[in-house]
Amino acid sequence: MRSSRRNWLIWGVVLIGMSAALLAYQADRGARLQMSQSELVDRVNAGDVERINIAGDESRAMIELADGSRRIVLKERLGEPFIEQLGLDYAALRESDVVFAVDKPNGFAGLGTLLTTLVPFLLMLGILVFLMRQAQSGNNQALSFGRSRARMMTGDTPTVTFEDVAGVEEAKQELAEVVEFLREPEKFIALGAKIPRGVLMMGPPGCGKTLMARAVAGEAGVPFFSISGSEFVEMFVGVGASRVRDLFDQARKHSPCIVFIDEIDAVGRQRGAGLGGSHDEREQTLNQILVEMDGFDTDTNVIIIAATNRPDILDPALMRPGRFDRRVIIDRPDRGGRRAILGIHSRGKPLAPDVDLDTVARQTPGFSGADLENLVNEAAIMAARRNAKLVTGPDLQEAVDKVRYGPERRSRVVEPEELKVTAYHEAGHAVVMHMLDDCDPVHKVTIIPRGMAAGLTSALPAEDTYLRSRSKFEADLAAALGGRAAEELVFGDISTGASGDLEFVTRTARDMVTRYGMSETIGPISLGQRQELVFLGRELSEQRNYSEATARQIDHEVRRVVTEAHTLARRLITDNIDRLHDVARTLLEVETLDRDAFVSVMSAA
Repeated sequence: MRSSRRNWLIWGVVLIGMSAALLAYQADRGARLQMSQSELVDRVNAGDVERINIAGDESRAMIELADGSRRIVLKERLGEPFIEQLGLDYAALRESDVVFAVDKPNGFAGLGTLLTTLVPFLLMLGILVFLMRQAQSGNNQALSFGRSRARMMTGDTPTVTFEDVAGVEEAKQELAEVVEFLREPEKFIALGAKIPRGVLMMGPPGCGKTLMARAVAGEAGVPFFSISGSEFVEMFVGVGASRVRDLFDQARKHSPCIVFIDEIDAVGRQRGAGLGGSHDEREQTLNQILVEMDGFDTDTNVIIIAATNRPDILDPALMRPGRFDRRVIIDRPDRGGRRAILGIHSRGKPLAPDVDLDTVARQTPGFSGADLENLVNEAAIMAARRNAKLVTGPDLQEAVDKVRYGPERRSRVVEPEELKVTAYHEAGHAVVMHMLDDCDPVHKVTIIPRGMAAGLTSALPAEDTYLRSRSKFEADLAAALGGRAAEELVFGDISTGASGDLEFVTRTARDMVTRYGMSETIGPISLGQRQELVFLGRELSEQRNYSEATARQIDHEVRRVVTEAHTLARRLITDNIDRLHDVARTLLEVETLDRDAFVSVMSAA
């Protein structure tokens, strides 16, 4: 209130100052235009006056001089006609060629004078009001700059529930306790139990962490505040901490409620690791989050849910009990989970009778929930392009390949000789995979360019596996080198088509030797300390903890593993060379072989 009065006082002083300046300007201008009566008579006698206009009230006269300028003569004595005061008569004026006129009395003359005086003041007043409103608007924006930008959704009309989430049953069970606490907190408080104040959901991107948080809000039927970690931090110091305080104040007012912070690693990174020391803006924001989470009372009924795919970089103070007590892992779904997710995303989409979602679930190991949603959507788009009324099985099969490998490139012009090399290369992969029991069954072989590949051979595992044996590794290495071995035996030359295969076998063989202890020479030892992204499975760096002699031994073992796999692939293709030719010729004719067609060709040879 005092600030508002002070502002009005300042603006009032400014208005008075501007008015005084305007009045002084008008007074100075009037003084410069004024002429005395004696000067007027002299100018008339000298022939410098062309016209004299006397106002209707005879209070003043407007004089037009020969040089085009105008001057004003004011009446000096009241009650006496103006012309007589000048000492002139009409005859003398006519003889001197001076035009003399007397304006008719006008009742609006005073009003015109008043308006002429008031208009500048009104303009200044309007400008001041506009500036004040702009200033107040700027002050409001400045005051709202530190307010939270969280979006609140009420629990009256929940859009997502646990029925809309599949493939993460264990996580749903963990979070069901949170829902029960929000619905019936008295049951827990009566027994002295404390519900976890914070729930941290960890998992790869696209696995449904945000969806799970919304489902919790929908099940509990309470207000849901959603904000991203990056929305706290700005370039101005103190804004992030201010927004945190405002967010938690709003949460307390709407208790019971849920506060969801997505990508909390944007603001929750370990402190003291930045170039700015331990007092930069991001760390101040994190400190405020830590204080606010510890400041909750046991009966506040506000639960913080956060999501991240980088739990390895979060500050330890954020992970301790009392803040994020419970950690829920939301990982990629297994086969059953993928089948349930496909069922959810296929709701409302007309599926043909030949659609088998179980088969699609088997073909998509490692797919996240977002990948599966995209897969079903791509299949519906393909059906719409054909003007079909139903989404068919081939649409889903094509969508699987498109999501995993990229779209077909049928417009790419391939020379017949290069197409023949591709056919034998893919046939070599398929033949070796078919002949080794430890390889997954061949699902599809094609020489149609897709993505960056000239062709591809895909396998369909019978079940999801989480452990891999040495024999399985060796079979996969041989299958990967089957394409190069086929080129060597058929054409007596090799091409660049096996570059991706060579990268795979080299990386896999090194992991077998250094990580999994699958080398008889090296023994059961893990060599090299690796730093990886926990859920992304991406290796950032490796610190060598072995000698140069051991490094040479590792290189020798890697070369031995790859050479043995290559020898096995060459032997299998040599023993089945007729089948290789049959598969390659069939691929050149039909371009794509599914599992049944491939098995038929292999059996006929």
